[in-house]
Amino acid sequence: MTSAPLSSHRLVSYYWSGDLIRSRSVSGRVPTATLDIPEPPPRLVADWAREIASNLVLEPGDVEQMPLARTMTRWPEYRACLRAMQDWTGTLGLGEVLACGDLALMACRGARYHHDGMQYGGAAFCNLFVSDDKGLDLIYPGTGQRIALKRGTAVLFDTCQPHGVVPRGASRFDENDFPDSRELSQLFLTWELPIEDPRVAAALDIVFDIDPAAAQCHEEQVRRGGTRLGVRPDSGIWEPVT
Repeated sequence: MTSAPLSSHRLVSYYWSGDLIRSRSVSGRVPTATLDIPEPPPRLVADWAREIASNLVLEPGDVEQMPLARTMTRWPEYRACLRAMQDWTGTLGLGEVLACGDLALMACRGARYHHDGMQYGGAAFCNLFVSDDKGLDLIYPGTGQRIALKRGTAVLFDTCQPHGVVPRGASRFDENDFPDSRELSQLFLTWELPIEDPRVAAALDIVFDIDPAAAQCHEEQVRRGGTRLGVRPDSGIWEPVT
């Protein structure tokens, strides 16, 4: 897409594109849907629980990668999840881009508010939640969206858009809301999609090369008005990085 004037109020992502740092806009679009996907078998759910307890030792707010190969082997209907996501992203104009994206299985026990633009500024994330509803919401404080997490919840979003997972009805992340006595982990499939793919950029309305001085940056980051920003982990509010 064509460039636009750089505003002091506009969020800008600086990301690696090959050997160069480019700039782009930060999308406020978060397409979401609830897809009809099969229930994971009890044996697999038990395997996930053992992995989380024994190897991940998932603490409140953590988001960690899970072994995907075992899930593919032990879930005969796993490919139905892939088909459902392919069909949904097709309605967003993404065509076959999902099939080319890097796929991983992740687990979270809630999630502190964060953005991923310091590592994945050149990507969009496309997530499909496969766990049952445990009373948790995915929140994008910058857009005002609150999405109930349940089996089949699908989202596409800009990695630079702040997000977190908190109990339903709450807005702030608090570790005390995730006691050891409750099983509150959520499993989700996630695809890393190239933000420079024209179909991904169009779906999220991304504008590129909005800061001519981008080449002066030496690492991925998000800025506004020339100030480098981070996210408060409890509220998702942008704040200067010192």
